[in-house]
Formats: sequence, C-alpha cells, structure tokens
Amino acid sequence: MWDFEHGSRGREFDISYTLPSRCATALREGSADIGIIPAAAYTSILGLMILPGVAIASRQPVRSILLVSKVPLDQIKTVALDTSSLTSIALTKVLFAKWWRREVKFSDMDPDLDTMLRQHDAGLIIGDPALRVDRSRYLTFDLAEEWIRFTGRPFVFAFWAVRSAALAELAPGLDLARVFQQSRDHGLEPENLEQIVREWAPRLEISESDIRTYLTANIYYQFPEDCLRGLELFYRYATECQALAIAPELRFLDAARPVFK
Repeated sequence: MWDFEHGSRGREFDISYTLPSRCATALREGSADIGIIPAAAYTSILGLMILPGVAIASRQPVRSILLVSKVPLDQIKTVALDTSSLTSIALTKVLFAKWWRREVKFSDMDPDLDTMLRQHDAGLIIGDPALRVDRSRYLTFDLAEEWIRFTGRPFVFAFWAVRSAALAELAPGLDLARVFQQSRDHGLEPENLEQIVREWAPRLEISESDIRTYLTANIYYQFPEDCLRGLELFYRYATECQALAIAPELRFLDAARPVFK
C-alpha cells in the first residue's frame, strides 16, 4: 500500500481498510471494486480477475499463521478456528486430512487464545495475535512451513482481485496491475521498509527486528510460476477434502497467465 499512503495514488482511489475476509465480502456485494482477498474467497465470488505479479505468499515459515496446541499433534481432537482468514481455515483442514491424518472437530471462535485453549485442544491464530504468541508455553505448528514441508511448493495466502464489472470504469490507459506492482516495489525499498518498521513496532508491541524479519523474510510478495502451482495444488487438495467447494480457474487481468518475475 506504499504508493496509496505516501504518493499520488491515494488521490486516485477511494481506500478503506478491513479484515481480508471482509474485503472478500465487499467484492462479493459490489461495495468494493478492488480488494486483497484470501485465496479461498476467490472460489466463491463470480466475476473476479486476479492482478498479476503481486501476492501475499510464503516460501518458508510465515510466523503469522499458527496452529497452537496444548497437547501433542496426535492427541488433538478439537480445534478452535479464527475466522479472520478463510484460506488459513481451509489450509488447516487440508493439513489434518492429507498429512496429519486426524479426524478433529472444528469450531469457529473469536481469536482469543486463552479462551480457545480452555475449550479446545488447539486453536488456529492468524495475523498480529499469532506474531505475539509465546511459543515457549505451547506446541506451535506454522501452517506455511508444514505445507512447504509436505508439498515442496510455496503457499499463496492472498492476492489482489478486481471485479470484472468495474474494469469499464478505469481511466483510459491505466495499467492497474502495474500500479499495484510498483506500490509493492516502492514499499520494499530499504528506507521505506525501515519507516514501516519504526511505525508499526510500537503499534503492535513487537520488536523492530521481529517486524523487519517478518516483512523481509517471512512474507513473499511476488506471484511467479511456483506460487501459481502451489495455489492450484491447494485448491485441488481443499476441494478433495471438502474444505472448499470448487477448484476454480485462475483468471488474471490482461493476460491468460500471470506476469512471472
């Protein structure tokens, strides 16, 4: 979002912020034209085009998507799910069905870890609360790390999508995909990353070094071929274990295939 918050792009778009799952709802209802959505939400919204080249993915432990347990993995019978991300929920179900080989009962809950673990054996925690989990107190399983270990492919958690019906309203000559790719690139410039780190460390009560590592090592912002293959595999597995209803065709803006970088 760098160019939208610090450059002229902020005057060209009407911007609002919410949870990824609610971004998906806004696109579904037509109250938003462009949004960053969980990969799972793409399967249930008609008429979306993916902006090529930009994603929220991981090639190693992601740290912000955790299954936190008070018992060993082979003893988990109940799991509380943080509903903030549909993709993380589906990934949890895929891991249990395909590799952990456990039949467990899932329940939706607010992301309060203490409450989750009072009522369940384990809880799915995502985002800032996951980054603040005291891993010395619990058994933790990083879902991106587990996916990569089992499949050898990166995991794509989210991407930008635009409603096809809104494309006719674009300003002539506006390369929408390039707008978001450039904003990503500018945000990743070292001096800008340091500004983000300084700004967010006190807000999140997380050390600057932890935020810097998260932004530079744990999150991957491109959408190359291996990320596409990982996303396709996730859709197939999630459909097979009924975590998602369909494995959708991936439709990219201005191209039959994404721009690989």
